Amino acid sequence: MLPSAETTTPPGSVEAPSPQGSSTRAPGDRIWGFTLAVLGGTILVVAGLVVIELFGVSRPLGKTISPLAFLTGQNWDPTTNSFGALPFIYGTVVTSVLSMVIAVPLSVGMAVFLVEMAPSWLRPIVSFLVETLAAIPSVVFGLWGLFVLVPWLRSGVEPFLGKTLGFLPLFQGPPVGLGYLAAGVILAVMTLPTISSVSVEVLKTVPQPLREAAFGLGATRWEAIRMAVLPYARKGILGGAILGLGRALGETMAVTMVIGNAPDIRASLFAPGYTLPAVIANEFAEATGAVHVAALAGLGLVLFGLTLVLNALARVLIQAVARGPKRAHA
Repeated sequence: MLPSAETTTPPGSVEAPSPQGSSTRAPGDRIWGFTLAVLGGTILVVAGLVVIELFGVSRPLGKTISPLAFLTGQNWDPTTNSFGALPFIYGTVVTSVLSMVIAVPLSVGMAVFLVEMAPSWLRPIVSFLVETLAAIPSVVFGLWGLFVLVPWLRSGVEPFLGKTLGFLPLFQGPPVGLGYLAAGVILAVMTLPTISSVSVEVLKTVPQPLREAAFGLGATRWEAIRMAVLPYARKGILGGAILGLGRALGETMAVTMVIGNAPDIRASLFAPGYTLPAVIANEFAEATGAVHVAALAGLGLVLFGLTLVLNALARVLIQAVARGPKRAHA
């Protein structure tokens, strides 16, 4: 008689796990997984409640102005119930982008220096200084910007940029000191520790054989960093830039003290401007009318939506970078 199928399993073989293994987990694992799911869902619930509350407070604004007119309007006058959010959206985008243009190259350069080139005795000193910079309150940055950065920009940097690059609209106008440039620089200083710290940790994860392979092919240290290390770590570096962008979008006090607080749209970086967090912080405590409060709540919704849009665009950029360039098929 032939042996049954149950006795034909080769000796020493390992049986496949049961497809119902997920249902036979220990009770502690199930409780822990359920707890993590609840905590993760709580974040979404809190964000949803914030949006619902802001939407409810901003409802009186819809009786006086349409959402499109609110987003595209350029006049902000609470005394006549005229509210346009475009100057504040423009100021928020300009200062955030300017801060990223300044902070990302400096942060990545600092991270590359610390991981790839700095001597071992210097790394803890520089890392400590960067961590200290991240712990400074924003109001202290604002005071430093008001008493140190703004006079320096007004007397040295802006006149130089006006003379050398004055043919560009970005560098035209009188050197006031208070304006988009000052806000962008101070945001760059504030976001630099976040981006550099993330970049350092990402560069540490680059496999050492990758560097050795580049050196074995005759590459110099800089060529190995440029062609092997940075391409491997670019996704994580962009993730750190997103974290820095999130702080730049929501920063309030330091920007309020140096941007000039003028609800105007101007191409020059020397001109004063306004941002969404700054106008909310300045006017919310003094808002008396229901429409004025509703307009400020509407600005909060706009800031929330702007943050979502920019983060979504940044994630699309990360995915595109992670995929790399498309190779032509033979």
